[in-house]
Amino acid sequence: MATILVLDDVLDAAHLVKRVLEGKGHEVTVFTEEEDALSYARTHTVDLAILDIKLKKMSGVEVLDELKKIAPAMRAIMVTGYPTLETALDSLRLGADEYCVKPIDIEELEEKVAKALAGKNG
Repeated sequence: MATILVLDDVLDAAHLVKRVLEGKGHEVTVFTEEEDALSYARTHTVDLAILDIKLKKMSGVEVLDELKKIAPAMRAIMVTGYPTLETALDSLRLGADEYCVKPIDIEELEEKVAKALAGKNG
């Protein structure tokens, strides 16, 4: 079981991810505000962050950069409805482990989460 932070400006999308991953036994906390997610990460252990790239005030890539300063070993999966090569490369450069395109395919999400967490200690 992992502790997972989900940040998406669309609450319904975040709750879908939460339902799926809690069904796999993970502890999932959902945020729609960047500051709230970063504040949580400063006071809680986060094994995996699932971040939407398009957010309200910051980009998911900027949030990833901040999260990695707080928890360098944390794994990350970026999610976007607007895939571009640039955002994919920026995400990977900053330490994202996986990249998902919306609408989220539940099986793909489960596989990418398992793969990211498997790499957590290695």
